[in-house]
Amino acid sequence: MVTNLDKLKKKVCSLSELKIVCDELRKEKKTIVFTNGCFDLIHLGHIVYLSNAADLGDILIIGLNSDISVQKLKGSGRPVQDQISRKIQLASFTFVDKVVLFDEETPYHLINEIKPDILVKGGDYKADDVVGADIVKQNGGKVIILPFVPGYSTSAIEMKIIENFKRQTS
Repeated sequence: MVTNLDKLKKKVCSLSELKIVCDELRKEKKTIVFTNGCFDLIHLGHIVYLSNAADLGDILIIGLNSDISVQKLKGSGRPVQDQISRKIQLASFTFVDKVVLFDEETPYHLINEIKPDILVKGGDYKADDVVGADIVKQNGGKVIILPFVPGYSTSAIEMKIIENFKRQTS
């Protein structure tokens, strides 16, 4: 019997597995959408962003910064949740098709290997500044910047937790 957890785990793959999936999807003329991030504390902004990204094509692939990568980018106190938790949380969304971990600070190598049709980032980016935009555009793809949902961020959640902790311990 295949459990729901088994189904979620099938969405998490290695780069070599993902390349095979992408090759098959291209043969079927499917549109591959890619985004990436740390996704440390999932909030409404992430859900809206990923759902909107998924609406842009046939398959949504998330490049997830590994624990090592997050520490390089954000410091030793991060991530709050480990990569196992983060990848299964992302895989649990019905609109997420594949999750792949990467250890580098940027997903440039990953984007170069899978060559998505659409590269998506959040509203704090300009299309030309997005890592991998050159690769996607050279292959006839598009870079799309989706707006943020105001008032939702991992940093804001962290600050609220810290402030609440300070109030309770003082």
